[in-house]
Amino acid sequence: MKFKTFMITLFVVINCQVFYSQEGMPIYADYLSDNYYLIHPSMAGAANCAKIRVTARQQWFGQEDAPKLLTMSVNSKIGESNSAIGGIVYADNNGYHSQKGAYATYAHHLMFSRSTTDLNMLSFGLSAGFLQYQLDERDFLNDVPVRDPIIDGVVQSETNFNLDFGFSYHYLDFYAHATVKNLLNNSGVNNDLQITSNLRRFLFSTGYVYNKMGSSWAFEPSVLYQYKSGTKESIIDLNAKAYKTMEFGQLWAGLSYRQSLDGAEYLTDSGSIRSQKLNQITPIVGVNYNKFMFAYTYTYQTNDVVFTNGGFHQLSLGYNFNCAPKRYQCLCPAVN
Repeated sequence: MKFKTFMITLFVVINCQVFYSQEGMPIYADYLSDNYYLIHPSMAGAANCAKIRVTARQQWFGQEDAPKLLTMSVNSKIGESNSAIGGIVYADNNGYHSQKGAYATYAHHLMFSRSTTDLNMLSFGLSAGFLQYQLDERDFLNDVPVRDPIIDGVVQSETNFNLDFGFSYHYLDFYAHATVKNLLNNSGVNNDLQITSNLRRFLFSTGYVYNKMGSSWAFEPSVLYQYKSGTKESIIDLNAKAYKTMEFGQLWAGLSYRQSLDGAEYLTDSGSIRSQKLNQITPIVGVNYNKFMFAYTYTYQTNDVVFTNGGFHQLSLGYNFNCAPKRYQCLCPAVN
């Protein structure tokens, strides 16, 4: 089945009036590929190196117009100051719906350490950006016997301005982040502002890096919690990563489990109503070679009712530059 055909069928069957995918850049597991700045603006310039990160995600290989996401981000401190800047551009395509966006970020880092060897840092970040939403309805009326009045049969397009704000706290090997995304109301490409105006998403993440003195191994458990204000949805990621220090850099691998805390109801063939929650398992492997980073991510969805379980592939490439010497006596890979 072609993905566009699947989307048309879904649209007509449920007579939907809104595509909820138009809520800014999707959040997958790419932040675990040394890219916390992608979701937390306060992480701009937090590391001792300036960073460039590029990710490419493709879902459901073999399906026409299946979801795909491209992102590119760069962030760096401003000279020797505690201020930093960053930028993100992305393009997200999902069947008939697509969106593009560009953000500019300013962050500031407050140091509470008595010396440069002890990490004790509070960071604030603000991102401002433009998002363009598009909904291509030109094929919606093909082979549909009854015209739906909400379908115009054109390409709807709308550009909105929005803000993300957040803070981060690092203390030795412990870290915590909190971010509010889409602070402002967006009209999107829909006429019903009561449905689409509130696209705010609250993110909370925390983790700790365990490293025995003198060992080349380190382990990092972490948690990410998301809450979508408009739809009252909650999602949690449980993550674990392991690092192995090598002469050329570092090898690492991780596993992420995503669970929706809210079920979606569906109708079975027998006519009964059931509910299921989103469940995804994502293994990640990566390597840091000198100043370069490469990572591969695969996501498997374990739900019973899905378009397809597998086929969620993502590649991440990175480059570090303008690196300062490591300052802190901690592993803290996102900072040191």
